[in-house]
Amino acid sequence: MAKEGVKAREVKRQKLVAKFAAKREALKAAGDYAGLDKLPKNASPVRLHNRCKLTGRPKGYMRQFGISRVTFREMALDGKIPGVKKASW
Repeated sequence: MAKEGVKAREVKRQKLVAKFAAKREALKAAGDYAGLDKLPKNASPVRLHNRCKLTGRPKGYMRQFGISRVTFREMALDGKIPGVKKASW
């Protein structure tokens, strides 16, 4: 489980990216790189990192479900994810 501060930092970055998205696009279209430099560093979408919505784990993220592989396995075995079941042959 990730620390609460790490999860909060990632949420803060997501908000900044959303806030400055339109301004960033306008500056890029105009070719104003000096203006882009003046934007906050965390306003860049490159600095975002996918994290598990439940635990905050940064590695093993499954984009389709928005959770980590570990959490996915636990939930799938408990039957909490509809349409997913353990393979047997």
